[in-house]
Amino acid sequence: MYAKLVFKNARRSVKEYLVYLVTMTICVTLFYSFVSISSKYYQPDIGTEYHFRILGDGMKYAICAVTLILLFLISYVNRYMLQSRKKEFALQAIMGMEQTTIGRLFLAETFVMGMIAIVLGVILGMFGSQFITAMVLSTYDRNYRLMWMLFPDTLLLTVGFFVLCFIVVGLWNLRIIRKIKIIDMLSADRENEPPLKKSRQIPMTIILFEILTVWMLVSGIEKKYFYFDPRLPFPVHIMFWSNILFPAVTLLWSVIWILKNKRKQTAGKSANTQKEDGVCRSGKTTRETLLFGLLLCALLHTLSAAVVPPMQNKYYLSMGTGTVNQYMVFVLGNLLFVICAVIYLANTVLVAWKERSPEHRYRNQNLFFYGQITTKLATTNKTMTLICATLVMAIFLLMAAPVLIGWANGFLEVRSKYDVQISTMYNNVYEEKDLPNGNYEFVTDYLEQNGIETAYDLTFSLYLPKREDFRRRVKYEFPAVAISLHDYNSIREMLGYEAISLEENEFTTQWQAIATADEREEFLKTHGEIQTDMGSLTLAENSCYTEAVGETLYNRYTDVLLVLPDSVCEGLLAVMRDRYIMTADRISYEQALLLEELFTSVYPENADSGAGYYIRMRTLQVNGTKAEMFVLQAVMLYGAVVLMVICFTVLSLQQLLDSAHYRYRFAVLRKLGVEEKDIRRLVFKQLGVWFGLPVIVAVCVAAIIIVYFTQSVSVQITAYIGFDTLFSQMLLTGVILVLLLVSYFVSTWILFKGAVGEG
Repeated sequence: MYAKLVFKNARRSVKEYLVYLVTMTICVTLFYSFVSISSKYYQPDIGTEYHFRILGDGMKYAICAVTLILLFLISYVNRYMLQSRKKEFALQAIMGMEQTTIGRLFLAETFVMGMIAIVLGVILGMFGSQFITAMVLSTYDRNYRLMWMLFPDTLLLTVGFFVLCFIVVGLWNLRIIRKIKIIDMLSADRENEPPLKKSRQIPMTIILFEILTVWMLVSGIEKKYFYFDPRLPFPVHIMFWSNILFPAVTLLWSVIWILKNKRKQTAGKSANTQKEDGVCRSGKTTRETLLFGLLLCALLHTLSAAVVPPMQNKYYLSMGTGTVNQYMVFVLGNLLFVICAVIYLANTVLVAWKERSPEHRYRNQNLFFYGQITTKLATTNKTMTLICATLVMAIFLLMAAPVLIGWANGFLEVRSKYDVQISTMYNNVYEEKDLPNGNYEFVTDYLEQNGIETAYDLTFSLYLPKREDFRRRVKYEFPAVAISLHDYNSIREMLGYEAISLEENEFTTQWQAIATADEREEFLKTHGEIQTDMGSLTLAENSCYTEAVGETLYNRYTDVLLVLPDSVCEGLLAVMRDRYIMTADRISYEQALLLEELFTSVYPENADSGAGYYIRMRTLQVNGTKAEMFVLQAVMLYGAVVLMVICFTVLSLQQLLDSAHYRYRFAVLRKLGVEEKDIRRLVFKQLGVWFGLPVIVAVCVAAIIIVYFTQSVSVQITAYIGFDTLFSQMLLTGVILVLLLVSYFVSTWILFKGAVGEG
């Protein structure tokens, strides 16, 4: 009998369960799509040089960890269902049904709907997995091919994960239903807004912001004391002083407000304050005055902190990476305060606009509209703040993913130019007799034993122009090493570049991709002539080459390689001994792994002599990096979409939960003669404010964070990605945001109109 009742209630309440079904279906679809590539039955054709299990296992654990936040969403949607069914539960209890039985029936209903969502989600997930497969094959430079399969282990993992979530949340709902009073359930749809209480959110937010301001002031003074130089350009002077003056002005404004407020209290002006709903209006007004001033100061803080990375990159300031990270914390802290302040002050601004514009206030149904908005904003600013901050995180994840992935892939192209790359380091060697030497003949034997043919094979040395530079070991002051013209041209031939030529008394330079044009220009301007142990050399007419030749050709902390005539290099000190090999065919993953283990056993990375020996296999580098970057990209994309779904679901359910209260209000409007088209317009405007306010604030704040982030890594973007690619990703992010926003807005509008309609 109970089973029939469960299915009957589920069919009858399908409209109320619509949001639940849609949300759960989206969650299951995303989960199955992303986790499907971890299935042991998933075998895409990515070639023998790649090992797919690295990618699949990492994806499974990462996606499951991110999906745990869906427990919050499932709980919130269940709470909405519970709230909308309270009156029905009360009637069942009055008819004699035990509340425990009612709770179990509700648990069974939500479980049935959850299973329907799982079935629909898995079906849609089979389509979604094709998109993930396309991403995988694109990552490994393979052509896309359809793979229509239902993976049993992924299906079991999906069903098990969500069933467990449904049971955990359902048991919690059962506990709530057992404890709630019948009278409270009967009157649930007639409850008024909760009374306004004195919130601790804003005072605590102001205190934390003041602490952050003190930190910024101390940091600004410290940076100016240690790094300021009067000879620096005028924009740098402004940067240093702004990071001192703006925090100082903020603290001064807070002190002035405190003194002014105390003076009012001392003079007895507090007697004129009026209390409304238990809240002191004048006290609230003065607090809002303080908050508005601090909001302006926070924007100035953000501007002054955000200019530090571009200034450091442009003028080569020596403040270090730690400074960039510190000011990133300042930017994030100030923007979080901006979000809290804007959401809190939105209600104040709206009320002030209403009070100062009587002609607008009484036009059409504006008075009703303002009442709807201001009443709700006063009680939900904390929720709106959290939604806004979460949307900022989601947008940033979508934007940061292509930057990080493009950076990693671009760097991979630079450092994995050769199938086998053996390099050495002399930085921990203190005696010339212990410098790396040898031709690594056992590598040749290994390749021959495994039938691996070589197309190019070059063993060469890197030299110090002056022997005395061997003792230079200060970080960032290591000398640039040199390579002979013959070896350099052999490397260029391996990579398909044209050979170059030099006169006997000339030299030229080779640069890493990460080096900026200004860095190259500055070096060449000050090194028109260099001194070597074999005499002086002048800079050749073709003084700069920037083709990618790998990163192990350069000494530590340097971006330039000197190319010298062969006769000059014969008299120089060789400090590194490297070997580059290009094979006729790609080395398989197993062969590459075995060769790496063999090399490490013969030449450890930290030898007793102090020399460092390293082997890099293109197969292992590409396989590991692409797998890690794909997992990172997928997790960031998945996490961003999940966070957006959570935010828009909460925004939607907030309005639908209140639709029972609004039904009476809109009924009064109809009795007063307001037409249905005007009511529909009111609903549209009301939902537009609730969806638009957090989205607009989030987009503005995220734009500031993204600009700061791109400026801090602008060198890497220019070298490895390109701003055109980044701009296209911005458009994609905008499309995803707009699609989700429109979908939830339209569905909420339709359901809300039905909830407040006649009948």
